[in-house]
Amino acid sequence: MSQANPLPSEIADRLSSLSSTQLAWLSGYCWAQSQQNGAAVQTAFAAPEAVPLAAEPRRVTVLSASQTGNARRVAADLLVKLESAGINARLVAAADFKSKTLPEEDIVLLITSTQGEGEPPEEAVPLYKLLFGKKAPDLSKLSFAVLGLGDSSYPKFCQAGKDFDAKLAELGATRLSALGECDLDFQTAANAWVETVSAKVAELCAQAATSVSDGLKPVQTPSSAAQVYTKEQPFTASLSVRQKITARNAEKDVQHIEIDLSGSDIRYQAGDSLGIWPMNAPDLVAEILALNNLNGSETVRLADGSETDIQTALTEHADITQNTPAFVQQYAALSGSEDLQRTVENAEALDTYLAVTPPVGVLADFPHPLEAQTLFGLFRPQTPRLYSIASAQDEVGDEVHLTVGMVRYEHHGHTYTGAASGFVGSTLEEGGSVRVFVEPNPHFRLPENGDTPVIMIGAGTGIAPFRAFMQQREANGDTGKNWLVFGNQRFTNDFLYQAEWLQYRKNGLLTRADLAWSRQGEEKVYVQHKLAENAAEVWAWLQQGAHVYVCGDATRMARDVENILLDIIAEQGKLSRDDAEDYLNGLREDRRYQRDVY
Repeated sequence: MSQANPLPSEIADRLSSLSSTQLAWLSGYCWAQSQQNGAAVQTAFAAPEAVPLAAEPRRVTVLSASQTGNARRVAADLLVKLESAGINARLVAAADFKSKTLPEEDIVLLITSTQGEGEPPEEAVPLYKLLFGKKAPDLSKLSFAVLGLGDSSYPKFCQAGKDFDAKLAELGATRLSALGECDLDFQTAANAWVETVSAKVAELCAQAATSVSDGLKPVQTPSSAAQVYTKEQPFTASLSVRQKITARNAEKDVQHIEIDLSGSDIRYQAGDSLGIWPMNAPDLVAEILALNNLNGSETVRLADGSETDIQTALTEHADITQNTPAFVQQYAALSGSEDLQRTVENAEALDTYLAVTPPVGVLADFPHPLEAQTLFGLFRPQTPRLYSIASAQDEVGDEVHLTVGMVRYEHHGHTYTGAASGFVGSTLEEGGSVRVFVEPNPHFRLPENGDTPVIMIGAGTGIAPFRAFMQQREANGDTGKNWLVFGNQRFTNDFLYQAEWLQYRKNGLLTRADLAWSRQGEEKVYVQHKLAENAAEVWAWLQQGAHVYVCGDATRMARDVENILLDIIAEQGKLSRDDAEDYLNGLREDRRYQRDVY
């Protein structure tokens, strides 16, 4: 035993691996133990002063506000990092967080995605409205950090994160770390933020000498079921059925897709989404190669360091359908085009150009052949697309059904399709392989009590989860009333799953249906108009405890529906607009108003 260090070497070695929080606790614990045992500490040095234990250890809440699951995954990673440092933390989904308790929190670490036009994810709307409302609380006792996830191809990149970060500080909270911003390829930036924030929190907790007596809480990751297959490790399923369900002369092309999950043991619930990893269209890949004088066999290095040929890289690993400011800016510099550079330097002109020009259009408009690696580096990594599941597993077994609207656009005389819709709705043959995973959506769920009334509001392909809901309600033998409010262009062309809905109406499972057709006559009728026409009935259902579900476009339909619901609540409930807002937020927090919007 060394005179300088009275500890055995094996203990000294273990101490070197402990975090600052763990060392702080251990110091106080050992001194307290020595006093309890009445034993003198026999060393060549004076006994150190005991590290005082905090009366109330720092309380850390990791708050996830997720739309597609990415923010939830980062939040889970952060929790693991904190707990490995001996920090007592809890993970809470924003949907489960009571917003009005925020002033009582100590340290809040918020990870949030952005949806629509810079809006917070659905589950974080009550918190957002509280912070930006007239009754915003004093948060001077709160410490916080925010990580925003977004998509840089949209103008309001990470806007929800920016809004939360600024408003929390404005209301008096102390910022622990600068706002983190992550693009679609978020993992590296997210990991860096997690490291920075966890170190800062560890420092605060060490100062408070957190007591271990509180124990560690288990990781609480909201999930509908344990998923064997994930976004990172998808299941290779097969396409079993593809059928167009709009009329031949309809303006919209909507496909009913059935995917065989046999052998996967994948489980999903009505309300969940299916992630699809698309393969890019062969003709689009061929055109990009031709514009760059490449034959497809040239070798390129992927992000993980492996190598493949440029044709495979563009087909499987690159997002070559969605244009971004970064793509145009980088290509302008590489091509040396003065015209394109002028567009880049004018924000309004760039936004206009991006809205109508796919990446291949940029290459065609300003030809400048690139070598394979440089070309590949221009594109963002491929990402999966999420589709609301249109089936209940109790009804269809080892299948999953989707309702896919085909995305088509034209440029320089060519017609292109969206990456995922083109893949499953056109390129992929029946029996062909498709990589999939289930993305649980715990915030779009049928009520647990089958007697509860349900109002389902959707437009276009937004009808998908409601087909799943009806299948599930029927399989459960639920007796609650069901009301469908559905809108599309024309009754004869666009009444999706018409025969099924008529059968549900006939057998009594569907209590009522109100249909809105925007191109049927001279007057455009939308779902919000049908709600307004039946305001008294909507209010009556709400008074009976009905759950309201909205699925579809976030920027137009869902926003208009929410405004009409507020009008109905104010008028029928004889409430002020502010009180109507509070009423609707109460429905959100009670899981009686849920939205699956995109």
